[in-house]
Amino acid sequence: MKERKLKQALFPIEPQYMERVWGGKKLRPSGPPVGEAWVAFEDSRVVGGARAGMTVAELSAEYGAEFLGAAVATRFGRRFPLLVKLLDCADWLSVQVHPDDAQAERMVGPGAFGKTEAWYFLEVEGGANILAGVVPGTTPQALESAIRGGHVTEMSRRLEVRAGDALYLPAGTLHALGPGMLLYEVQQASDTTYRVYDWGRPAAAGRKLHVEEAVAVADAGKCPELSRPAPTPAAAVSVVSCPFFDLDVARVNGRPFRGDTGGTTFHVVTATAGRLRLSSGGESLSLGVYETAVVAGGAGKYELSPGEGAAAEVLIASVPPIPDPAA
Repeated sequence: MKERKLKQALFPIEPQYMERVWGGKKLRPSGPPVGEAWVAFEDSRVVGGARAGMTVAELSAEYGAEFLGAAVATRFGRRFPLLVKLLDCADWLSVQVHPDDAQAERMVGPGAFGKTEAWYFLEVEGGANILAGVVPGTTPQALESAIRGGHVTEMSRRLEVRAGDALYLPAGTLHALGPGMLLYEVQQASDTTYRVYDWGRPAAAGRKLHVEEAVAVADAGKCPELSRPAPTPAAAVSVVSCPFFDLDVARVNGRPFRGDTGGTTFHVVTATAGRLRLSSGGESLSLGVYETAVVAGGAGKYELSPGEGAAAEVLIASVPPIPDPAA
């Protein structure tokens, strides 16, 4: 397919809000509780510039490497491979686990992605907890028995979190988010979730348990540790780097932050504090707190400048090239 010339570098994205039984009012104060805002994924719609109204999937299909970046197009063709969310947790989410790519191909279907993800905690009430992995010494047999018996929380590893903490969750990790937190999540473009335990909620349509699937993919050896990246003015600090995505955090204060897609990958830019001005070439747009834009892979250099008032902070998600097996 011949690619058309993409004459836009910056793509402000409209969030899509998902009502959840565990959601709160921070993402959308009016109306029913919202648990998730999907801020960048293939069905995201552009709300500014010459391509306003197009979806990310349409841009990927029509413009290929110009939009996605050369390395992303090499790895994934014309498919947008990430899903970026904000989550407002007013109650416990289900205890769950996700498959890896090979398991997803086998259990979901050809072309299905697995679901490795990472969290960055933005707002956290004192004493808020998550579950991540299992307590040391848990055997695969004991984990299987707990999943089948409905008492998996007894051997789940509980961690207290604070704003600014981060956690990398490879596929196969047992996990659950607790109440009192607002967080950013970046993941492979998959919504395949195997629910292990749901805190006594009715197993209604859309919230059933997936016991056999969970037994097949849960890995007792996956016990991730919290990290605490320290952003510095005008410099990006790595939050997570893995084969599926890179996530950086930067503080923008006084001096602009200068980013560069290098022509290899798109950048998903989400403001998490303050107000930012995003510029590339002759284009610019403003990002308020929790607003997101995609910088096209072919854009190259771009700049983030602070708005008026306090320092701003930004999270930047991108996709690494295919790892060199000879390296």
